[in-house]
Amino acid sequence: MQVLHRSEHTLKKALISKNPVLVSQYDKLDAGERRLMSEAFQPSSNLFGPIIVHSQSDWINSHPEVPQDFEQFFTDSHRKAPGPEKHIIYIQSIGSLGNNKVISEEYIKWLKGYCEAFFYGLTVKFLEPVSISETKCSFRVNEHTQNLQIHAGHILAFLKKKKPEDAFCIVGITMIDLYPRDSWNFVFGQASLTDGVGIFSFARYGKDFYSSRYEGKVKKHQQTSSSDYSIFDNYYSPEITSILLWRSCKTLSHEIGHIFGLRHCQWLACLMQGSNHLEESDRRPLNLCPICLRKLQCAIGFNIIDRYKALLRWIDDESNGSSGAAPVNSSDPANLKKPVEAFKDWREWLIKCIAILEK
Repeated sequence: MQVLHRSEHTLKKALISKNPVLVSQYDKLDAGERRLMSEAFQPSSNLFGPIIVHSQSDWINSHPEVPQDFEQFFTDSHRKAPGPEKHIIYIQSIGSLGNNKVISEEYIKWLKGYCEAFFYGLTVKFLEPVSISETKCSFRVNEHTQNLQIHAGHILAFLKKKKPEDAFCIVGITMIDLYPRDSWNFVFGQASLTDGVGIFSFARYGKDFYSSRYEGKVKKHQQTSSSDYSIFDNYYSPEITSILLWRSCKTLSHEIGHIFGLRHCQWLACLMQGSNHLEESDRRPLNLCPICLRKLQCAIGFNIIDRYKALLRWIDDESNGSSGAAPVNSSDPANLKKPVEAFKDWREWLIKCIAILEK
């Protein structure tokens, strides 16, 4: 295990810059916002900790990247930002997201609400769900796991054609596993920053995907030709547990963050850290570090306290006192509670940040 300590000087330069224009912009931030961001420089801070590398297989070791500070983000000529004519994040569900229609619809509402809070100030819209057959994508049965997979590149091409004129981006979400090319085992997601499209799978976030009990395995006698999409009819969808919702929100916000131009974070523990595997992804926090937070604020223009309060409301609203410990399995919308137990620690983190902002 290795703790990557960045010096106060390094973090200040990454956040504030030495460019007089950007320093002036930072100085014009609300006093509470500057107070919160300065937590990045406090060694004893319990809000923004250092990156901890657990093994050589972790992303930061196996994928060397040039760190992106705020100045590099701000001056990136290829970075796309929302504007008056392109200000909507569209989300397209592909295939069933739950084991019945009610669960699928509620899960979509929860994700929509989370994205609206996370990317505070932008509109988030869900397009009408589409079936796998409507995408005309290639698919296969993974020879290792025996589960169905759809071709990520073909889905991106489908989404690019569907992208509305007023879209900042369009992202697809699915409970079907993905593969980018025949030689690859799988991929969690894939995006084209140039086209503003992405596709992300939550299939491997179910509690039993890697177990021998996984119900999504395809039997030999079920396997059909690559043009017969009937194999997806009533295909297995994992239960929408609190941990699956937590992982889904984390992946969706991380990947949309890339479309805004945020690269993998190498400064502090942050949502925008890269991850090579599920264990590493689970270690990432839900929050952005101050450097990445300033990048997103620059792109969208929100007040940080308003954004944090919106995220807190998302956790508290519509949960109706549910602990979220049990799977979401009701077919009655009135009894369907948002499973927010996995967000408990983050809720406390948000409250601490709001207190600093309001001090």
